[in-house]
Amino acid sequence: MGRSQETFSKKEKEKKKLRKKQDKEQKKEERKANSNKGKGMDEMLAYVDEFGNISATPPDPTKKKKEFKQEDIQIGVSKQAEPDPADLIRKGTVTFFNSSKGYGFIKDHDTQESIFVHQNGLTCPIKENDKVTFEVEKGPKGLNAVNVKAA
Repeated sequence: MGRSQETFSKKEKEKKKLRKKQDKEQKKEERKANSNKGKGMDEMLAYVDEFGNISATPPDPTKKKKEFKQEDIQIGVSKQAEPDPADLIRKGTVTFFNSSKGYGFIKDHDTQESIFVHQNGLTCPIKENDKVTFEVEKGPKGLNAVNVKAA
């Protein structure tokens, strides 16, 4: 009688291949059984309640329903009221002013910020340490003092 051509290691390799193939088939069947394909849209939906919890049941539309008057609903943003001109006038002290170059800085009494002033924004001549009243407008490099008057 002739010996079989298969050795022990060949038999083991064949068994491993067969086991892998069976495991792969089994996993494939499990995925098919647990897949979401073929389920209806209702089974895939999730709902969030007023507390932020996820649930499978839709919220009750009649529960906690609020009534609103049609007149109370505003579409767009209402125009803001113009600020009172008296509120725009600030008080401060001139910390630096170079009359030959025509510019300086005013320290605001309320906010303690330094605001640039140019001679074009003056209504009367000023010098350092003068108490002044002024208005502020936005310039290209920051705030500028305009309508500066000695107080």
